This record gives sequence, structure tokens and C-alpha cells, in this order.
Amino acid sequence: MDKKLNKKALRAGVITAATALTLLMSTPAFALAHDDGDDPGSGLNVAQTLGLFVALPLVLFGVIAGLVILTDKSRKQQQG
Repeated sequence: MDKKLNKKALRAGVITAATALTLLMSTPAFALAHDDGDDPGSGLNVAQTLGLFVALPLVLFGVIAGLVILTDKSRKQQQG
């Protein structure tokens, strides 16, 4: 039974790796071709990139976590 499970796991791993590799190789090709009507803007600098992709998600996570903690009713029930 372990041989069947190992075979299935190996097959799933190979399929996943092949799919990921195919997607990774084809992604840059899509970026080079511009469609009609494309009007790419100016790029982001380092500060803008870090703010958009690092700071903003951390702030949103903090706000959501804070709201969950503040509105948690199970803590109020345990204390009372």
C-alpha cells in the first residue's frame, strides 16, 4: 500500500513541478508583447514598491487583526 501512495505522491509532485516550470518560462514572454492600446505608465521607485507590496499589506493585516481582537466576544464571556 505504501508503494501506491509513494507512486501517487511522486506523480503529483512531477505534475506540479512541470506545471510550475511551464508557467515560469512562459510568463516573461507575455510581458514583452504589448497589446494595442497599452499605455504603460512610469515605473515605481523602491520606496513606492516597498510601501505598496510590504507596508500596506502589513497595515491592513494589523487593522483586521485589531478589529477581530476588539470584537471578540468569547473573551468577554469567559471573564463574566
